[in-house]
Amino acid sequence: MNFEERKRHIEQRVSELVEPLTDYNGLELVLVEFTKGPRGNILRLVIDKEGGVTLDDCSRLSRVVSDLLDVHDPVPGSYNLEVSSPGINRPLVTLNDYDRFSGKKIFVRTREPIDGRRKFKGLLIGVSDNDEIIIEGSGEQFLVPFDLINKARLDIL
Repeated sequence: MNFEERKRHIEQRVSELVEPLTDYNGLELVLVEFTKGPRGNILRLVIDKEGGVTLDDCSRLSRVVSDLLDVHDPVPGSYNLEVSSPGINRPLVTLNDYDRFSGKKIFVRTREPIDGRRKFKGLLIGVSDNDEIIIEGSGEQFLVPFDLINKARLDIL
């Protein structure tokens, strides 16, 4: 199994374990990311809630998740656990995110070029019936298939 496959497997398993905890605590699990850092592997959990996430939310969840992951051991080897808020330029991960944040400015990077470009910036109009993200920018409207999106975020700043 190569690193990308291992990464996806770890992220999926951690999501399955952590999501019930975040739901129970009135939090939304926005993103689980497993990456190689300069000082070892990093398991990053991004959480949100209505009104914003506090430092106390992050530290409380970090303690509980750390114990949970010690028991289930979904991440082989050592890693650093980070729990944080999504920040002002919140990542957009699910189709529901695109519905929820329609009317906001976003930035999208795709895996493959669409009409010769991979980066799109503009106003999020919404989601089409074909699971395409509709972005209006530079006087044009772009349809970006959801399954081609590599990374996306709000573009507040």
